Amino acid sequence: MAPHSSDDLSTHWARHELGEVVISAKDLQAKIVELGQQITKDYQDNPPLLVCVLKGAVNFLADLMREIELPVTVDFMAVSSYGAATKTSGVVQILKDLDTDIAGREILIVEDIVDSGLTLDYLLRYLGERGPKSIEVCALLHKVGLQRVEVPLKYVGFAIPEAFVVGYGLDVAERYRNLDAIYTFVGEA
Repeated sequence: MAPHSSDDLSTHWARHELGEVVISAKDLQAKIVELGQQITKDYQDNPPLLVCVLKGAVNFLADLMREIELPVTVDFMAVSSYGAATKTSGVVQILKDLDTDIAGREILIVEDIVDSGLTLDYLLRYLGERGPKSIEVCALLHKVGLQRVEVPLKYVGFAIPEAFVVGYGLDVAERYRNLDAIYTFVGEA
């Protein structure tokens, strides 16, 4: 991991709270192309409904769906287990549910980051009760070693260390979602 450059003009306004670059914008885009190609191949005969977990996965979804060469559909859920904190509370709240009936559908949950696994485990059980044909997960980031619950991840962009990260949709107290790379967060929440 390269240290954050203080003369990087795209993040000069945030550099006081950003540590190292964990994943560059270039590496993110290359991995998303790869994931899109694999999803296209795997779902060739039955395009999935992409379920974006708001707000953190919206950047990932936008780029990923453009790389999937199938007529996918999209819906959104908002769940919370963090609030403004940098560690999960373990209590999951559904803030916005799906608008689409998922019975009999191929579902691909698009998630920004999996750490404890508690939120995703809850979401898999919650959606599973609605009778989809299948539910799989595409996670951009996986914090290996933090799992309190093991969840099946069909597609994973990057395994990352335990540090709290921001950028490319990931936030702290709603800040830094607009960065095009992923950084460690060294400021105060």
